[in-house]
Parts: sequence; C-alpha cells; structure tokens
Amino acid sequence: MLEAEENNVDWKVRAIRGAITATANTKEAIADAVRELLDDIEARNQLDPEEIISVVFTTTADLDAIFPAAIARQRPNWDNVPLLDVQQMAVQGSLPRCVRVLIHLNTPKPQAEMYHSYLRHAQNLRPDWHLAQVAGR
Repeated sequence: MLEAEENNVDWKVRAIRGAITATANTKEAIADAVRELLDDIEARNQLDPEEIISVVFTTTADLDAIFPAAIARQRPNWDNVPLLDVQQMAVQGSLPRCVRVLIHLNTPKPQAEMYHSYLRHAQNLRPDWHLAQVAGR
C-alpha cells in the first residue's frame, strides 16, 4: 500500500517547468547549467526524487556537446528517474543555447505551489512566472 493511501493524503500528478541558458556549447557549460537549474527546482519545491514520475529535457539545436539527462542521472537518488532528451523545435528568433525541462511528479501540493525556475537569459521566456515568483506570489 502506498504511504499516501495509508495517510489518506490526496496525491496528484503535477508538473514543474524550467529553463536556463548555457554559456557555451561545451560539456562543462551545459553541465553547469543543468545542475544550476535542477538545484534551483529541487530546493524551491522541496523536491524528493522518489516523487518524480519522469523528466523531459529539450535543448536548442546549438547545444549538442552532452545530453542533459546524462548530467541529471549523476544527481543523488536520480538513478531510477525516467529521463528523456529531445531537440527543441527550431523557431526563428528563439532563445539560443537554451535547456528546458518538464518534470512530472506525484505530490499532495496544489499546482499553484509549484515553483517554475527560469534562470539566466531564460527569464525572458516566462517573465510573468519569473516576476510573480520574485514577488512571492
């Protein structure tokens, strides 16, 4: 029996979004960006890897030095998390060197409590979320 059933907690599937830009198309720069993004998401959402259902990363075509999932797999307790990398659709004028993430998780928290992390130049992708979260809303 699941712990949620034992405690009569109403768990739901929720999603957390995030994005960050890498400083260059190198393994080190992409790894630094992925770590910074996941550190921020984990800390701000008090995320337990056991609650994660799956994680999808997208990268712009100009980032091909390493898979973001390879970096995520190195995180403590992430070895059993299903991870997927895909290439972001190419759109004229889109943000270069961008890594995006979509995390699906089980949690009793409402969707409104999920913190979506947009870091570095990726803050421009969702200024509404960034400004609302900076203001504490």
